[in-house]
Amino acid sequence: MKRYLILVLLMLIGGVLKAQDLELANEYFKQGEYEKAKEIYVKLSKDKNTVKLIHTNYLQTLLKLKNWDEAEKFLKKEIKSNEAMIIYRAEYAMLLESTGKVEESQKEFNSLIDVAAKNEGNLYELQDFLYRNSKNDQVIQLLKKAREVAKDENKYAIFFARAYLLNGQKEAMIDEMLKYGLVEGNTDYVKATFQDNLKTDAEIEMLQKVLYGKIQKFPNEQYYAEMLIWHLVQQKEFYKAFIQTRAIDKRNKLEGQRVFELAQTSLVNKDFKNAIQMYEYVMKEYPQGQYYPYARRNAIFCKEEVIKTTYPVDLTAIRGLIKDYQTLFTDLGQNQKTMEAMRNTAQLYAFYLNERDTAITVLEKAISIAGSDNLFRDKCKLDLGDIYILRNEPWEATLLYSQVEKTQKEDMLGQEAKLKNAKLHYYNGDFDLSKEILDILKKATTREIANDAMQLSLLIQDNTGLDSTETAMKEYAAVDLLLFQNRNQEAITALEGLFQKYKSHSLADEILWLRANTYLKINDPNKALDDLETLRKNYSYDILADDAIYLEAKIYQEKLGQKDKAMDLYRQILQEFPGSIYGADARRRFRNLRGDTIN
Repeated sequence: MKRYLILVLLMLIGGVLKAQDLELANEYFKQGEYEKAKEIYVKLSKDKNTVKLIHTNYLQTLLKLKNWDEAEKFLKKEIKSNEAMIIYRAEYAMLLESTGKVEESQKEFNSLIDVAAKNEGNLYELQDFLYRNSKNDQVIQLLKKAREVAKDENKYAIFFARAYLLNGQKEAMIDEMLKYGLVEGNTDYVKATFQDNLKTDAEIEMLQKVLYGKIQKFPNEQYYAEMLIWHLVQQKEFYKAFIQTRAIDKRNKLEGQRVFELAQTSLVNKDFKNAIQMYEYVMKEYPQGQYYPYARRNAIFCKEEVIKTTYPVDLTAIRGLIKDYQTLFTDLGQNQKTMEAMRNTAQLYAFYLNERDTAITVLEKAISIAGSDNLFRDKCKLDLGDIYILRNEPWEATLLYSQVEKTQKEDMLGQEAKLKNAKLHYYNGDFDLSKEILDILKKATTREIANDAMQLSLLIQDNTGLDSTETAMKEYAAVDLLLFQNRNQEAITALEGLFQKYKSHSLADEILWLRANTYLKINDPNKALDDLETLRKNYSYDILADDAIYLEAKIYQEKLGQKDKAMDLYRQILQEFPGSIYGADARRRFRNLRGDTIN
């Protein structure tokens, strides 16, 4: 018994000593004292229970010391003792490469790949080893062999995609990611991958080309058409998306649902002309369908937006829109399906024809139709508030805005009402109160409201407190009110005087920007260009720089038909302002002007 206890004690002491040696060797290794580390590792390597603990550091030590023969001897011994450890063979192949035996190394890797391809555990282990050693080509070779063994053209698609991406082979990556997306539940990941890794025009066009190719090759696989529609919507290519959506809608007998939904997206993105085509398609193909009344109403609304943003606004066309709405009411009635159209009609009467009493009558009728729809009733209250501003009755306006703030305080409409109140205080020259409200709205849940609040708050912050009377800012706000009231000619006269008066004021750039936009409203694009050119040359440091370039480009494109000049300016936005909010639209417009067609 005593002899047994002594034996156990010796084993424990031996284990402690080995542990101390291992710790010391590893410390030498970390410090780069490889000779000292090697001396201990050699001793520890003789114990089969310890050798696995030192394998990596011992091998690296031998390689650092360029003890190639010892490293080869060590690895061969380990491979013989651990035939299932595929990584030891991979390390041996790397050793052969390091010693200039390239052909032998490649032969060993080929053999390894043949083995690993038959077992997924070995495949993943070898794949990771190859990545760690920057062997991307061999990763692809391994995956191809594994796919061949599996006899499945879509297997390992996500691993292929990663390998091709790291290898800079974007088109092959796209192809594999699309295969991965064929499995239900993977589509969102595929979309995110494309958004993160396809940034340049060439890469975006490549994706589009691949998708069109997939649709031609697999016409019955709807997934590829869905991916193309998604991509085209991201690029705001709504007409091309419409062509694909129309086919899917017909194939699945959806009676216009998908086309209507795309039209809504086009409308939200302010591509009114293409939205009109889609709504009219729904109306023509499905006159008895559930989307018909909404498509008809929205088609008129989109035409309205086109007319209202084509300067100068054609009042005859405005009356034509009202007639279209009235025909809609005759055919479909004045009811909850058409009450939004009644709001639109009221706004046309109030803002463009100065028939404010008629507008109020229409809104009151709409409110009576709304019944218990409090949200719609409050929208109408905001419209009535706007009309009171047109009538220079601010107290009546703020009363209505405040009512909606209270009743819709948990809704986006409540935030909109608060913003309208803030603007009203701004128009009246009460900048402190306006900014107080705006600073609250900067945290609004709706991006558009938050952005509007941020811009007006910054305008007030940057241009008040410079003199005790804040005269310049009050005059500027008064012009803003004239523009809200559609009194554009009066606004131009006031702005021309303002710029002469405040050329050296911090407001000078804002005056130029506002005047350029107002010149466009009265159809004087050349004067608008003069102001924008002055703005870019003299105020290039200002945050309005990319706004000015973008607007200039649109004028050259849409008003003056100078394609080359417009392209130069769009290119300037993409190159000098890569983070601009106009980047996506500038790219789309540039490509269209260049004549890019992929279909």
